[in-house]
Amino acid sequence: MASYRVLIKPSAAKEIEAVDQKTDRQRIVASILALADEPRPVGSEKLAGERDRYRVRLGRYRVLYSIADDELLVLVVRVAHRKDVYR
Repeated sequence: MASYRVLIKPSAAKEIEAVDQKTDRQRIVASILALADEPRPVGSEKLAGERDRYRVRLGRYRVLYSIADDELLVLVVRVAHRKDVYR
């Protein structure tokens, strides 16, 4: 299987930098990089009402991303605390 390209929106990159705990940041970055090999990992869920938007749960944080299978592209749209991510 071909590897996907992972792009992170600048706003999502700022959200990652704003995460307080270094271990949480490292876990978020590792899971985002893992999306290149498996864009739909175990535990990921397609968001209702969205055409190609998925989410991965990482403790208190959520990573929202979209997948373009025809372009082999994963675009990270949002990274935030679970209480704020869907607003």
